[in-house]
Amino acid sequence: MIKKIGILSLVVATTLTASGWRIPEQSVNGTALAGAYVANAHGADAAYYNPANMAFMDQGSYFEGSLTYIHLTAIDYDGVDSRSTTPTTPFSTSSKKENFVLPAFHYVGEAHGDYRFGISFTLPGGLSKRWEDGSTSTLVSKEFTLEVFELNPVMSYKVAESFAIAAGLRLVYSKGTVKSSGTVVVGAPLTSDVSRDMEGDDIALGVNVAASYKPMDNWTLSATYRSKIDLEEKGTATLSSTSVPGFPPSGLPAGSYSGDAGVTVPLPAIFALATAYTINNTTVELEFDRTFWGDYNDLDFTYPAPFQVHPVLKSAFDDPKARNWNHANAYRIGVTHIFNKKWTGMLGYAYDETGAPTNTIGYELPDSDANMYSFGARYNYNDQMSVGIAGLYNDKKEVTTSGDNEAQGTFSNAAAYLLTIGVGYKF
Repeated sequence: MIKKIGILSLVVATTLTASGWRIPEQSVNGTALAGAYVANAHGADAAYYNPANMAFMDQGSYFEGSLTYIHLTAIDYDGVDSRSTTPTTPFSTSSKKENFVLPAFHYVGEAHGDYRFGISFTLPGGLSKRWEDGSTSTLVSKEFTLEVFELNPVMSYKVAESFAIAAGLRLVYSKGTVKSSGTVVVGAPLTSDVSRDMEGDDIALGVNVAASYKPMDNWTLSATYRSKIDLEEKGTATLSSTSVPGFPPSGLPAGSYSGDAGVTVPLPAIFALATAYTINNTTVELEFDRTFWGDYNDLDFTYPAPFQVHPVLKSAFDDPKARNWNHANAYRIGVTHIFNKKWTGMLGYAYDETGAPTNTIGYELPDSDANMYSFGARYNYNDQMSVGIAGLYNDKKEVTTSGDNEAQGTFSNAAAYLLTIGVGYKF
């Protein structure tokens, strides 16, 4: 069995959420509430989740640092693949388990009149999806590393006692490495061994805006928007393919390339609407967000024109791969309860839709709709310092490919486990 697995991997992606490669969990509260943390954002992490709410925070400066451990389970695939030398023979394979640790830092400064400054540092995306090597999968990502760092300074303005707005600048740096090798079918039964070693990086800019309105002291309505950012990964690649004797009319020579390469993928726009209502010591938040994945139409690696002359390298590494994703919605609910001056508990649930159509879903990101369940607690050590812990379970639905997808089968048993710990300080 021969597959093109992982050669499409310069994607800012993780299978943490069904809505593509977003990572909404950027703080203790964000994880504990399954992302239902917009209208009720009230600590240092408000700088990230809803900077307009900074205008309503008590006087003082706020800081929070957190670490999130992420475990991705193995994904199973059962089916056939048209790129195989035996395209009608069923097979089974599994991805490798993955583990990550993501840091995040948030800060909100003192209010200066009606203005307030904040800043966040997060890792909003990253990919590692490797498949078990062997008889059923020989073209795999031998190594892939992609890191996306975002620095997000923001400023809020209190328009009135019950209404505030905010805006910020998104500074995004990304870098990635892809190493892949294996065998491709040139013309059955003829094959060629191919390999790629590619590195690239990019610096990109975007914006975010937010608004919050409080009809009553215990009721908040909020909206936030984060703009689309095109990540234009540019760097170098070394590609090679072995000769194909017997290919008409007189065989194909070995191919090689070493030089510039690039690929552009979107970090999509996100729009969120939320409302939070507090009764006594309990706050319930309902949140809806839309991720604009409709901009992700294809995955197209680019090289200078001389590269086009070798058909094996062009087919394996240059032909655009259709994606044609759709906009995706997520529906979230979070409950926060203050037990006493020391302890606060949180619960969350989210239903997260995928933007990936079943006729183009691939091994690099076998995405599907997901149910997410979360919980957490925060302990106030004193009036200035608090510590928190949160967990989240992401249960992704089984998905079966359709249409003219080269992989005709079912991806199953995908799940993610998150554990976030953090420390907050007010001064």
